[in-house]
Amino acid sequence: MDLKGNTTVTFHAGILTIGGTVIEVAYGNSHIFFDFGTEYRPHLKLNDELVPTLVEHQLIPHLDNVYDKRFNYANRPDAKTFENTAVFLSHVHLDHSRMVNYLDPSIPLYALKETKMILNSLNRHGKFILPSPFEQNPFTRDIIGLDDNQVVRVGDIEVTVMPVDHDAYGACALLIRTPDGLITYTGDLRLHGYEADKSIAMAQAAKHSDMLIMEGVSISWPERLTDPKEKDIQTEEAVIDCFVEQINQYPNRQITFNGYPANVLRFKKIVERSPRQVVLEANMAALVKEIFQMDVPYYYAYTQEPKNEMLNPTLEISHDTLLHDTSAYVWQAVNQFDKLQEGSLYLHSNAQPLGDFDPGWQPFLDLLESKNIEFVRVSCSGHAWPEDLNRIIDMIEPKLLVPIHTLHPENLHNPYGERILPSRGEIIVLANKGE
Repeated sequence: MDLKGNTTVTFHAGILTIGGTVIEVAYGNSHIFFDFGTEYRPHLKLNDELVPTLVEHQLIPHLDNVYDKRFNYANRPDAKTFENTAVFLSHVHLDHSRMVNYLDPSIPLYALKETKMILNSLNRHGKFILPSPFEQNPFTRDIIGLDDNQVVRVGDIEVTVMPVDHDAYGACALLIRTPDGLITYTGDLRLHGYEADKSIAMAQAAKHSDMLIMEGVSISWPERLTDPKEKDIQTEEAVIDCFVEQINQYPNRQITFNGYPANVLRFKKIVERSPRQVVLEANMAALVKEIFQMDVPYYYAYTQEPKNEMLNPTLEISHDTLLHDTSAYVWQAVNQFDKLQEGSLYLHSNAQPLGDFDPGWQPFLDLLESKNIEFVRVSCSGHAWPEDLNRIIDMIEPKLLVPIHTLHPENLHNPYGERILPSRGEIIVLANKGE
């Protein structure tokens, strides 16, 4: 679309797919990118995951003067050189963060401070994000941790990082202001979590955005919206209610669980409401301590794991004690599932493996079945339901809506102005308000 103005928005990746969002906003001699993840296509079985290979298979886009120069990745002949560059992460999920170690070390990388904490924790062994081939693993490149609603200036571009509710704690939206207007990027968000007020406050601050770049994961599978069997539990509070119900139902049975570590708030709520004493794996307990200043009983699931100085040694429970328990504890199982008791109960809460698209999913279920372990899925989407996507649009009333991060962007509409469904690599020019 060719509009008059100076601000360009390039949709490098994350179009007609869920994951790998990379969008560039440029004005004058400055530009920013968000996010910096990869698409997930394990069926490709690549020989390596270096920049040229990932670009060739379109798991990441070609970007000029952004990747680590040590890759010797060639720029386009007509590549523009910018004086100011920065990258922002909306949250820690891999489809938004996986290639941060491939970013040129001289380019600043920003995220909310909680996202920085979680990413550093998840990558403590160098196995979460892509490892840098130029640094000794484990390695996580430096991230500048920001406070809620902090403003960052990148040349003539002003970015406000506003927290939103998502199943990755520390998620944010970006309110991007240039001399031409206001661009809002929602990141991934929802209205059915414990902190929906954050998403609402963001939407109110983004009122009448000139461009709203919005995720639409929940509209990707219309068939699931009409089949009750395909629906997750509808709210985060209901997830915890289900946990409590399951635990109360079996007073004399070994009960274990696992969840996605980035959803730190869910772990905190389980600890607060569980009828039994909750015991977390040591690294998860340390993350809860770091973010919420909350001490939780813990155990070491990995025999070579060094003692964590952040944790209170009086709260440590031995793994052997947990393996033999049937009534005192409900504990986070992260490995050695073959050692769980026959006939025990396991609650799976958006943990890995994540679903039937994951090659490890069926082998995991088969292992549990071989021990007669009851598998109960207790999950809740991290993405706004379709009706809430519409509600967010109603709150913002954007002049231009650009749905991304979805298989069916055409299912999202804008009653307040224009809608554009971009193709990969498309550039939109934001009209100057004064022209």
